[in-house]
Amino acid sequence: MLALPVVRLKKGRDKPARCGHPWLFSGAFAALPALEPGSLCRVEDEAGGFVAVGYVNPARSLAVRLLAWLELLLRERLARAAELRRSLVPADTDSYRLVASEGDFLPGLIVDRYAQVLVVQVLTAGMERLLERTVEILVETLRPTSVFERSDLPARREEGLPMRKRLVWGEPVPAEVEIREHGLRYLVQVQSGQKTGFFLDQRDNRRRARARARDRRVLNCFAYSGAFSVAALGGGAREVTSVESSEPAVDLLRRNLELNGFPAGEIVHGDAFEVLRAQWQARRRFDLVVLDPPAFAKKKHQLDAAVRGYKEINLRAFELLAPGGELFTFSCSQHLDPVLFKQVVFGAAADARVEIQMLSRLGHPADHPVSLAHPEGEYLKGLHLRRV
Repeated sequence: MLALPVVRLKKGRDKPARCGHPWLFSGAFAALPALEPGSLCRVEDEAGGFVAVGYVNPARSLAVRLLAWLELLLRERLARAAELRRSLVPADTDSYRLVASEGDFLPGLIVDRYAQVLVVQVLTAGMERLLERTVEILVETLRPTSVFERSDLPARREEGLPMRKRLVWGEPVPAEVEIREHGLRYLVQVQSGQKTGFFLDQRDNRRRARARARDRRVLNCFAYSGAFSVAALGGGAREVTSVESSEPAVDLLRRNLELNGFPAGEIVHGDAFEVLRAQWQARRRFDLVVLDPPAFAKKKHQLDAAVRGYKEINLRAFELLAPGGELFTFSCSQHLDPVLFKQVVFGAAADARVEIQMLSRLGHPADHPVSLAHPEGEYLKGLHLRRV
């Protein structure tokens, strides 16, 4: 597309084309280059923004007939993404990933919905150019109260883009937005929280843990805002111990428990590695353990250290599991593939000298689709295990 000759429209003459009209007359152009009739061309607005691809005949008044429209393509793919979520997300849940970048064939764009607030992340220079129109389409079709941008990821620096957080459209976003997930309530800090404020990719896994928590002693490590803790108590857990190193996250964890009418239980403000060692030394036992750490390997050269970290936390978790207890263990490190992750976890089980059954492989929910042609999109890996 970039190699095509360019024909540029006069100011304000791009609207019919952006709305899908297939004809452009010679008067709409500042000048038409001397191209051979029938040549493909790239139609741009007066500022150089891409409008469409067409074929040109400079000798005719009807100078350009359009073949492909960026506007219609963008609108169609956003509509398909929204329709998929309407078919997937249950009625008792109002928060989900609306657009999953390459998984929805919109590379560089993430859109998360938190009740009536949309949070967008733009990761590439190409999608940066489309942000304004993307927001317009989202507002027109979904009618949110606010659209907030969280383009504050390091990946933007590699694209030569600045880090940015701002209100893009609508009402000011409160410091905390209340959402529902499978009937449970959570407070989400969309302006300052991790990722876009909440780990939406763990929704199905929280539901699975909730279903296994009844009458069990639960240990939730790397708890962040306590979503797995809330889910476990929602499933009837006897007691929950939550471990989190961030003081602001601990405060949010407490309030998420209170919001659902659950007791705080034991909340440990500290490093999960140290807490796991201390729990082991104290010979404590748990019936269900959740390990949902941050990415230990954000770069490929960090993989060896990450493998050691994953092995240690899983080793300690196995040592803390009571017979018949279950472990939900995860990695969101893109550079640690599922095969190696499984090998690391089973190596930890061997070192702990425990017999372990694998009940299921885990990943992200269906609102985080992955293109079969883009396996790198399958970043979240998890295992549901049981000690015999």
